[in-house]
Amino acid sequence: MLAFVIQRLLQSVLVMLTVALIAFALFNYVGDPINSMVGQDTTLADRERLRQELGLNDNFVVQFARFVGHATEGNFGLSYQQARPVGTIILEKMPATLELSFMAAFLALLFGVPMGIYTGLNRSSWTSQALLAISLVGVSLPTFLIGILLILIFAVVLGWLPSFGRGSVVHIGWWTTGFLTVDGWRAIILPSITLALFQMTLIMRLVRAEMIEVLRTDYIKFARARGLTSRAVNFGHALKNTLVPVMTITGVQLGSIIAFAVITETVFQWPGMGLMFIQAVTFADIPVMAAYLVLVGFFFVVINLVVDLLYYVVDPRLRVEREVAGG
Repeated sequence: MLAFVIQRLLQSVLVMLTVALIAFALFNYVGDPINSMVGQDTTLADRERLRQELGLNDNFVVQFARFVGHATEGNFGLSYQQARPVGTIILEKMPATLELSFMAAFLALLFGVPMGIYTGLNRSSWTSQALLAISLVGVSLPTFLIGILLILIFAVVLGWLPSFGRGSVVHIGWWTTGFLTVDGWRAIILPSITLALFQMTLIMRLVRAEMIEVLRTDYIKFARARGLTSRAVNFGHALKNTLVPVMTITGVQLGSIIAFAVITETVFQWPGMGLMFIQAVTFADIPVMAAYLVLVGFFFVVINLVVDLLYYVVDPRLRVEREVAGG
């Protein structure tokens, strides 16, 4: 177990260094940061002095090492657009993105897993066929179009829900939450459904496919031959083994929800990190862009690491294979 954890940690560090290298390349190859920090009247001597103070004349390795060191401390410099520490800006935007992402993940699991189980156990029913047909909408339509349609129906035509913003929020230290206000709950409904729809249909189809595959195995046939009830076979044996690969995919999709919330946040003007990134791209705010890339990469690495460890704990076959290989 210890060797497995160490191996995964080393892989995670390697991935983060790769992400940091990509983010660092923004500083070197996407324009000159000096041009974003000074005016047109600045002399060449002043530009060169500022370049020297920022260490931009150092070689690539030294600059990259400095960037990684500062990143581990959460220091990504100042925003070119707002002239504020990037870390402060991210802390202000992070609660909105995390609340939206976890709400979307909750909805995807709440509806995706039961629908996958139902369609897997009742493959020939018209309800299952209808759910599969409806799921094509979530897979086929792009996220921004789903968001626009939901805004048109529930905000413009019916007027039930707000079309943009986060609503009223409550400050708990540096964290802000909309879960403690009615406006916050109303505001998060449409964007969370938009973000969850694709993930929900993916989970539903995955659970259905795994259920069908597991129900065909010999040990399920043996369990039925022993006289176990269908409920015990389906939920005590089949579902338990179905959720192992589902857990892996769900963990990866949670990282995807955080990363790809950019589109949903833009459509609904949700004040999170995704909208922050789009605005940073518009103004070529490279420190904010780099920080966002590193942070999203960090989320992916942490989530995948946790999923790998849970997968190792839940699936005894991995432990047996590793013990055999080690022996």
